[in-house]
Amino acid sequence: MITGMARAARVFQRRDWLHSAQRALDFVRRSLWHDGKLLATCRNGKAHLNAYLDDHTFLLQAALELLQADFRRDDLAFAEQLAAALLARFEDSQNGGFFFTSHDHEALIQRNKIGQDNATPAGNGIAAQALQRLAALTGKPEYAAASERCLMLFFPVLQQAASYHCGLCSALADYLQPQAVLVLRGEAGQTSAWQSELQRHYLPSVIALTLHEQAACLPQILNKPQSAQSTAWLCAGTQCLPPITRLDELLERLASA
Repeated sequence: MITGMARAARVFQRRDWLHSAQRALDFVRRSLWHDGKLLATCRNGKAHLNAYLDDHTFLLQAALELLQADFRRDDLAFAEQLAAALLARFEDSQNGGFFFTSHDHEALIQRNKIGQDNATPAGNGIAAQALQRLAALTGKPEYAAASERCLMLFFPVLQQAASYHCGLCSALADYLQPQAVLVLRGEAGQTSAWQSELQRHYLPSVIALTLHEQAACLPQILNKPQSAQSTAWLCAGTQCLPPITRLDELLERLASA
């Protein structure tokens, strides 16, 4: 729900929808996140029960979507905390993929790794995709490596029945054509026009972030200088094109990419 609200806010430029999504994420971080562990439910101020794989992966996806709607450093930090919990508490580091229950969950007859989508996408597909995108933003190879291990585990079933595993297929598409990162800096009044124009274009392989403040302690790929003039950096991996200061040039670069 947070992902959908944040994406709709970005596309339709609705600040009220954006604030709704941010309030929801802030509530989860404040009420359901304790000592590096995500809990599943909260009532009357009391949170309990271990959260499952899908809870972590969908929340990580939501944080990444919110960063594109309105960059907040706390959301990026929370995304990294969720990813750390995902790798430490759910991943099968030897065979690849993620269990539906955490390593410290109650003992079960069998711990499943679910790759097939149902009414909602499977947690392994969302995890593989979200970890790749977080790796693109932070430059941390452990996220991309975990995603690759997950895809390698499920690749045989993708070859046999791809239509049942659309989430993993989307992650595989990102793996074959890694996401580019677009960093936009400048005064809010100027960058808003650039943001509005970018929303008119379908850019599924681009993670676009707009940074207005002088943000300290950012990953290297996001640590671009602030200026009065709107400036964009289009990056792939650890390499960025020279700064772009004209909107038409940026659109041309995106089209060619």
